[in-house]
Amino acid sequence: MDDIKYKHLVEKHSPKEDVLKNVLLSFFIGGCMGLIGQGLVDIYSNFFEISRNDAAIFMITTLIFISCLLTCLGFFDKIVNFARCGLIIPITGFAHAMMSATLEYKKEGLVTGIGASMFKLAGSVIIFGVVSAYLFGLLRLIIMGG
Repeated sequence: MDDIKYKHLVEKHSPKEDVLKNVLLSFFIGGCMGLIGQGLVDIYSNFFEISRNDAAIFMITTLIFISCLLTCLGFFDKIVNFARCGLIIPITGFAHAMMSATLEYKKEGLVTGIGASMFKLAGSVIIFGVVSAYLFGLLRLIIMGG
């Protein structure tokens, strides 16, 4: 089979996605995540009578815990299939990526399985963040003059 016939065959049987629906759904779900995050900050700051900065740390920890728990129970992938990028892009997606790799390689042991594999996907994100922070800090130092 030549390449042109193969491409037509793939296009014929590939599922068609409704881009507008996916964008609106992701926007709505992402907004709901922001609303949930702000609600958690308000609850933590008022209920525990702590500063909003400390409440924000508790909110992030709570969202990471919930996404890791849902990943371990097998629900996160099903929810993401519905919610699209509304859940993948925030910190919940990062936690899911690390937890998925951890669960996949746990049989190989702590060091060679979990330790070596949990940062396969997340490692590039961490490296990019650290290098970017260094470069922007260096740029600020040069512009602001120390």
